[in-house]
Amino acid sequence: MTTPEGPRTDRTYDAVIVGGGHNGLVAAAYLARAGRSVLVLERLDRTGGAAVSTRPFAGVDARLSRYSYLVSLLPRKIVRELGLDFRVRTRTVSSYTPAERDGRPTGLLVGGGERRTREAFARLTGSEREYEAWQRFYGMTGRVAQRVFPTLTEPLPTREELRRRVDDADAWRALFEEPVGVVIEEHFADDLVRGVVLTDALIGTFADAHDPSLRQNRCFLYHVIGGGTGAWDVPVGGMGALTDALAAAARSAGAVLAIGHEAVRIDTDGRTAAISYRTADGDGVVHARDVLVNASPQELAALTGATPPAPAEGAQLKVNMLLRRLPRLRDSSVDPREAFAGTFHIAEGYQQLAAAHAQAAAGELPAAPPCEIYCHSLTDPSILAPGLAAQGYHTLTLFGLHTPARLFERDNDAVREELLKATLAQLDAHLAEPLADCLATDAEGRPCIEAKTPLDLERDLRLPGGNIFHRELSWPYAQDGTGRWGVETRHANVWLCGAGAVRGGGVSGVPGHNAARAVLETRRD
Repeated sequence: MTTPEGPRTDRTYDAVIVGGGHNGLVAAAYLARAGRSVLVLERLDRTGGAAVSTRPFAGVDARLSRYSYLVSLLPRKIVRELGLDFRVRTRTVSSYTPAERDGRPTGLLVGGGERRTREAFARLTGSEREYEAWQRFYGMTGRVAQRVFPTLTEPLPTREELRRRVDDADAWRALFEEPVGVVIEEHFADDLVRGVVLTDALIGTFADAHDPSLRQNRCFLYHVIGGGTGAWDVPVGGMGALTDALAAAARSAGAVLAIGHEAVRIDTDGRTAAISYRTADGDGVVHARDVLVNASPQELAALTGATPPAPAEGAQLKVNMLLRRLPRLRDSSVDPREAFAGTFHIAEGYQQLAAAHAQAAAGELPAAPPCEIYCHSLTDPSILAPGLAAQGYHTLTLFGLHTPARLFERDNDAVREELLKATLAQLDAHLAEPLADCLATDAEGRPCIEAKTPLDLERDLRLPGGNIFHRELSWPYAQDGTGRWGVETRHANVWLCGAGAVRGGGVSGVPGHNAARAVLETRRD
């Protein structure tokens, strides 16, 4: 929980941080631990940004990770160096993808040991070829992860320096130079297997497998390098446990966290800055040597009086649910407790993804909306009240793909409802009972389900275009104008420490770490 604190207007802080999301809190903790005076201005009544746990259903004691929900890109060094009381758990199953082959329900279970995974591939595809290709492909991405991930908290390498560090011409070509669809089609023959691989390139990213912009490659890269392994882990206690730990670390080091304080303007001469803010009780101004902006590039431009860049369009549907029980599957060979423990892929075959993208690009909702689902409470039941857990209740998190913000502009509420209905119908096609029969109800008898579109995220979290990465993801190397750490702006003492920084996006803390490092390098006194 965040307790009320306030800024002192009679002093000049070493650093003022605009925005108390996880990156801002990382920066605050590092700077305060280095002996700097730090003030965080957060417009909401809580810190955490999109990495929070909430009880969204009235009268139900279930703390859901409402927006961000899994952890991969957070370096262990940040947890260790800041002394965070925060843990993650590994999921026992990587993924399950239901399918129908020869008129019978089946599926692909990845996880539970090498033998089971090999047998699952053979059962689905009729041979071990796809499993062996899977091993080769993810062996390649694993080697890239080991070499690239450590660079995220170092000064930006040049493209050539990173290429030499990867030291694998085929991997470099596959991930950095050619559309990721090329390497997927080179390795895999089965349409469903191809689709499962491709999904990591499409999270919050509206692109085709062969998009010449390679935005899908950048998304794919960040989804397979986390921790040097590409694993996506469950935050114990929910995502709010991370930001609560970060807030505690920042505050214990001496940072002041001022909630309900909205920064509205930054005036700077490059040496010191005046930050104007607004509260429910009136306006104020504080001064600082450095300002770190934990907000989007658009918000940074608005604060500094610059022309904002065009927003990057978000493209996802986020659905939170609470169930009385997990639904039974048509594929009776798989226990629902395993299927939902990993990533449960729905309508994500390779051709299905291509069709969904084409339909959405034409301004239509996908006929078969692709999505992926996972159950947090199977790995970490602590987010449920003991009574709910004892009764078999579970959470479900659904993330829909290929749903660009433009589709919701005509009527956000109506399109949200239409898309949610169509998405759940795709899931129901693989269940032995309707999901609606398994939903819990809140204190007022309403089903425990909520959906968030890109427009909802733009309204609730000020994500321009509803883009969960603040902008299109960047390559993790230096390009013209990126600066030494990828957090620099046109003002010498204003830094971008949010997801829109180079190497930002996802719950990583990397931009916060890098902005703090940049400030400490620049201000050695």
